[in-house]
Amino acid sequence: MTRRGFLGLLALPARAAGPGRILVATAGSADYILAAGGTLAAFIREEYEVHVAQFGNDEKISDGLSPPQTRLANVDEAAAAAKLLGVRDTVHLAHKSGELGYVSSTEMRQQLFALIRHWKPRFIFIPDPYVHYQEDADQYWTGKMAEEAWGYSGGGTFANELARMGLAPYGAPEVYYYAAGRPYRSGEGGDGRAKFVARDIGATMEQKIHAVELLRTRNRVYARHTRRRLEIAGRSTAALDPLNDAAALRLMRDYVTELAETVGRKHGFRFAEEFNHVAGAGEEIPPHALERATPKR
Repeated sequence: MTRRGFLGLLALPARAAGPGRILVATAGSADYILAAGGTLAAFIREEYEVHVAQFGNDEKISDGLSPPQTRLANVDEAAAAAKLLGVRDTVHLAHKSGELGYVSSTEMRQQLFALIRHWKPRFIFIPDPYVHYQEDADQYWTGKMAEEAWGYSGGGTFANELARMGLAPYGAPEVYYYAAGRPYRSGEGGDGRAKFVARDIGATMEQKIHAVELLRTRNRVYARHTRRRLEIAGRSTAALDPLNDAAALRLMRDYVTELAETVGRKHGFRFAEEFNHVAGAGEEIPPHALERATPKR
């Protein structure tokens, strides 16, 4: 999104939402869907309004396309996936994917400050920067930045230029940290103020799967990398022969299902997603939002 487009968005009045708004910070188009797609779909069914702020431009998850073509394909496919979940809109901040560690965290924080103050979300979902062995550095840097933005957006000493634009300080009451692409490992759930919580996504599981299936370019890349790993390990690649769209869709359906089942077994559900949840002073986990809070393992 251009600077003019971003400022134009902030000039629009924020519509009244039902129970409230949710703002999701994500590095790439698939991260939040893999980690929290079922939970967000459930919130949307409860008439929450979900907005997504994507910081990476998706130009590097490519299936033989040029960077501009790759970005266009991934953005279009992600828009279709978000629409299927019921997401209201996605704001593209368009920093170069794979290079967020080189972008000024102050610049990204200011952008997220503006969106937090504009939408005044009840909840914020952010990548968890505290998980062990994070392979995707973009998720780490987005998580660190988003955590700081959540903590400081309510302070009157930060982003005074936004206040002059009419965006008064606002601090979201609660934040949910998500780990994209895998379950939380032992020791990563619950620490200090964070409570390790799980959500039963049985009712929205198929919706999440279909959303992931729409990410066709990303799915083809994942299937190709999976086939290569199987070859290196000397394992059978029969399930990915021939390596076509049908095989990629089967792989992603199996992957998303196994992920939700693995998380579900930890918490007593068939399918589940899990988060580290932190509430501000005086805030509690809303009973309608989360089915179960589990103690630190």
